Amino acid sequence: MKLIWRQLFIIVLQLSFLTVLAQTNTKGKLLYANPLLGKEDTTGWRMEGAGRVEFSNGWMKMFSPDEKGHHVLWCPQEFPENFIAEWEVQNLHTKAGLCIVFFAATGLNGEDIFAASLPKRDGTFKEYTNGAINNYHISYYANSKDHPGRETAHLRKNKGFRLVQEIEPGIPLHSKDIHKIQLVKFEGRVLLYIDSRKVIDWVDDGRQFGKILKGGRIGFRQMKWTQFFYRNFNVWECAAQPEHKE
Repeated sequence: MKLIWRQLFIIVLQLSFLTVLAQTNTKGKLLYANPLLGKEDTTGWRMEGAGRVEFSNGWMKMFSPDEKGHHVLWCPQEFPENFIAEWEVQNLHTKAGLCIVFFAATGLNGEDIFAASLPKRDGTFKEYTNGAINNYHISYYANSKDHPGRETAHLRKNKGFRLVQEIEPGIPLHSKDIHKIQLVKFEGRVLLYIDSRKVIDWVDDGRQFGKILKGGRIGFRQMKWTQFFYRNFNVWECAAQPEHKE
C-alpha cells in the first residue's frame, strides 16, 4: 500500500512539474523576426514625427536630428491578441530621454491605424493617447527634460491616457548597458520584463477602463531628446497563460 501511495505521489509531482512547464514555456509560433541591422530591415516601417533611424555596428539608432520633435516608429506587421515581443536597447544619451512601446494599437472602431479614414499623426503625444486610436503603452525609460528623474515605468490604457500601473523602475536613468525587453500580452494580462526583472504585471478586467484591447500594431516612441539603439526585435504567439503573479 505504501508503495502505491509513493507511486501516486510521484505521478502528482510529475504532473505538477509539467503544469509549471506549460505555464512558463509560453512561446508559440514565431510571427516576426528582425535583427534591425540595416536600412533594408526597416522597409515598410513608418516613422511619424521628426525622427530618423541610422545603422551602425549591428544596431538601429533612433533619434530626432537637432531634437526637432517627438516621434513614433511603427512595425509594418499587425499582431494578434496574444503575443510575446522581445528586443534589445541601449541608451546613448543619459542626460534626458523617454522610451515608450505602444501595442494592441487600432482605430477606435478596430480599423488599421494606417487607414485613410483616420487623421494623420505627427508624433504629438495626445494623438496616441486621446486621439483616433486605442492602444496600451508602457514607458520603460523615463528621464525627460520636463520631468527629469522619474524612472518608474508606467502602463497606460488609451484612448484616455489612463494610468493603470506604476510600481517598479524601468531602465536605470544613467545606464549605458545593453538591456533586453520582453513584453507579454495574453488576453487582458500585460507583463513587461527588463533583463528578466518583472516591471509590469497587470490584468485588464474589460470593465473598469472599457473593453480589453485585442490585436493591433506595435510602435516605438521617443521624446525628442532621446537617442537609443535597438536590435533583435522578435515576436511570437503567446501560446498559454503566463505564469501566475508572485
